[in-house]
Amino acid sequence: MSDTAPIEHPAWLTGGDFTEADEPLRLFAAWFAEARRTEAVNPDAMALATVDRDGLPNARMVLLKAFDDQGFVFYTNLDSVKGRELADAPKAALTFYWKSLQRQVRARGSVEPVSKEEADAYFATRSRMARIGAWASKQSAALESRLAFEKAVAVHAAKFAIGDVPRPPNWSGYRVVPQEIEFWQERPFRLHDRIAFTRSTVGAPWRKTRLYP
Repeated sequence: MSDTAPIEHPAWLTGGDFTEADEPLRLFAAWFAEARRTEAVNPDAMALATVDRDGLPNARMVLLKAFDDQGFVFYTNLDSVKGRELADAPKAALTFYWKSLQRQVRARGSVEPVSKEEADAYFATRSRMARIGAWASKQSAALESRLAFEKAVAVHAAKFAIGDVPRPPNWSGYRVVPQEIEFWQERPFRLHDRIAFTRSTVGAPWRKTRLYP
């Protein structure tokens, strides 16, 4: 990201002014669709930040599995560090960065669990081994060796050798319901574009503000 040499933007990237958008989730949908066409690996990857009981932040990469007008959905083991932290403090921040597009999106808001029906439907789309792995993994707990984990996978593979692999009761999803969404587009000489959308409560109208880079 040089601040001395101009960056060549393809015509399809510079043809429209995203700052004219007035609804952030529709703008996110358009940017995400472009990222899925151009980003070589995991365009759905996002940094998820939570806080522990002492207010110390934690961040890790997770995958966006769904989004709509209600928010952004990801799945995890509820007994993991992130699951325990969200149980204590159900708020989170997300960051997407698409290098191919020189774009970033940040979102913050409250977090709510998805319905059992949503979790079951998504879990059914995972590969059989991924579903078995969800049973075998005690996510974030200490692991004595890789062999111990492989044995746990084998045990559950045998247990579910016949029939479907149901969703574990401690495995589900969360929806980050945004109250703030910011869009960042890299421009030459660090003269970037930034647009922030905020709302006072869920369901309230969005307010748009242009920010200095």
